[in-house]
Amino acid sequence: MKEVNLLTEGSIQKTLLKLALPIMGSSFIQMTYSLADMIFIGKLGSKAVAAVGTAGFFPWLAMAFIMIPKIGAEVGVAQSIGGKNIKSALEFIRSCLQLVIFLALIYSTVLIVFKDSLIDFFHLGDPSVIQMAKDYLLIVSYGMIFTFLNPVLTGVLNGHGNSRTPFYINVIGVITNIILDPLLILGIGPFPVLGVEGAAIATVFAQMIVTFFLFKAVKAQLSYTSKVGFFQVPNWNILKKVFTLGLPVALQNGLFTFISMIIARLIAQWGPVPVAVQQIGSQIESISWNTANGFSTALAAFVGQNYGAKKWDRINKGYHIAVRIMTTIGLITTVLLIFGARPIFSIFLSEKEAIYYGVKYLKILGISQLFMCLEITTAGAFNGLGKTVPPSVVSIVFTSLRIPAAVLLSSNAVLGVTGVWWSVSLSSVIKGIVLVAWYIIYLNKVKEKNHLAVKEEIYEH
Repeated sequence: MKEVNLLTEGSIQKTLLKLALPIMGSSFIQMTYSLADMIFIGKLGSKAVAAVGTAGFFPWLAMAFIMIPKIGAEVGVAQSIGGKNIKSALEFIRSCLQLVIFLALIYSTVLIVFKDSLIDFFHLGDPSVIQMAKDYLLIVSYGMIFTFLNPVLTGVLNGHGNSRTPFYINVIGVITNIILDPLLILGIGPFPVLGVEGAAIATVFAQMIVTFFLFKAVKAQLSYTSKVGFFQVPNWNILKKVFTLGLPVALQNGLFTFISMIIARLIAQWGPVPVAVQQIGSQIESISWNTANGFSTALAAFVGQNYGAKKWDRINKGYHIAVRIMTTIGLITTVLLIFGARPIFSIFLSEKEAIYYGVKYLKILGISQLFMCLEITTAGAFNGLGKTVPPSVVSIVFTSLRIPAAVLLSSNAVLGVTGVWWSVSLSSVIKGIVLVAWYIIYLNKVKEKNHLAVKEEIYEH
């Protein structure tokens, strides 16, 4: 086993940053896939952006299913490595790979068979937008296996403390995507103009390249995985643990995406421009979201290994360091979105109406960036402890409240379409406050319980 980075020793800040920076870089790379698509699709107009953004909800919804084996791989492998149990790590890898391929085949089949009904759900109104959305969805559905595999293979490497390799591989993927986007979308040189279909083809091909190199990396760097025995009968006990770890996060992600789809349907009544604005605005906002998610993943691996080694003080210090770093990033993002809204949004669309709404969207969402960063980071700490329920409960409850809040605030007598965006921003503020408070209370209880156990052990001796 060539690449196992033990996170239970050494400087906490240095260890966290060494692990987190490549993961954050990988998150930025994943974000760049979508941003590159949006920049080039934006050249085709707001209708094309609305089509791709609408179809893009279904790859996003896929994360609800991917999260089950992804979290199982990250946390299960990390805790196994922290406890020096290679056999257990191998079982988690085998089970997570078996599960993710099964889920990918089922999900992609559903998308292909029901693509028309799925797009019709949004009531887009414009026939050209509807057809482009269906064309895009069909192509990405055929490549869904790669969308499923990449996060799980990355999770296996992250669980071993190796976050650099996935970063380098994702760089290759995004470069491939950026090269193909203008060629296939706009039809540069000998290539025909494929529009939104070109964007889908570019993304699928780039994801396929990433899958190929991730498999090679796992095989080359983790020698014991040669015994993974993929075609063995599934280990039902391990699969049960994987579902225990991943299902709360999967439900959280699935509900979050579904509610976002409801919100998009509400916005569609104002026409394709606000829909396009929300899709582009979400991609811009993902700068902070992906940064926090990357740090959350790193913190989960860090906490997971130290939990396996029973190093509670190290867990506590690691969390506080992570919070300080993400507070800084959240505040910087807030300033950028509020004061740089117009120049940032103008990169994607030049239509006056789109820019008008885009500036409003970014300023409203800018208010919640700090709290969103703290929520996502704290969720990573909970996940590393194997306690995936608290962040899921907080997310499910307060994200669900977005729908009645959006309906109320978006009425013509109140705020109109901006009321929908205020419901999203305010719920993120509340989620961040509640989850951080829950984690602090939980960790203090665990520390107190652990302290009493040590005192009893000393007394018995």
